[in-house]
Amino acid sequence: MSLHLLHNKPARAAPGVKLHPQITLQLARVHEVCGPARRSFAMWLASQMQGPVLWISPTWEVGQLHPAGMLPFADPSRFLLVRPQKAEDLLWCMEEALRSGAAPLVIGDLPGPPGLTPVRRMHLAAEQGGISGQAPLGVLLTPDEGGAQGIETRWHMTPSCHETAGSWVLTRRRARALPPASWQVTQASLHSGLQLRQIGTDDVPVTPSSGSHNL
Repeated sequence: MSLHLLHNKPARAAPGVKLHPQITLQLARVHEVCGPARRSFAMWLASQMQGPVLWISPTWEVGQLHPAGMLPFADPSRFLLVRPQKAEDLLWCMEEALRSGAAPLVIGDLPGPPGLTPVRRMHLAAEQGGISGQAPLGVLLTPDEGGAQGIETRWHMTPSCHETAGSWVLTRRRARALPPASWQVTQASLHSGLQLRQIGTDDVPVTPSSGSHNL
């Protein structure tokens, strides 16, 4: 008579922030968001999380966050703004913030995509930051088409071609286990939730999340 000594348990999904039934950003990892509406995506993400948000951007960047534009997403008082004066300090600040685990969401608003080595260091830092509690989530905001190496996922968000305000196209351009996909994102009114419909498929019923507009 044989004994079953081993029991194969189903693999547990890695914890993450769920923005939509088909959109989850894994914690303890670094993700990239590019495109003209990348900051709108970041604000949407912040609205789905609790606790402080650390926003790191260069001091020489002309465009900075404005409280009036943040209100439809999240309370501006949740945001801690860090503005390094040197380019090399941007990635260092983000790495140290992830390692500390003090902020659940760490956003780096960068002038360009970083290379593979600093991204790997940020992944390790985010894993270390979750040892004593909930793992942080790292997000790199990069201009144009992005291109950071070694990131967990890459998203592109741009205003829709429709004339009405509050309409975007969100595209998942890279993910380790998922194919590329696009969604039409709409907002009926200034403070209403977002509605997502996958492009090229039947409508996917979703629960509206926090509102958004172009940032």
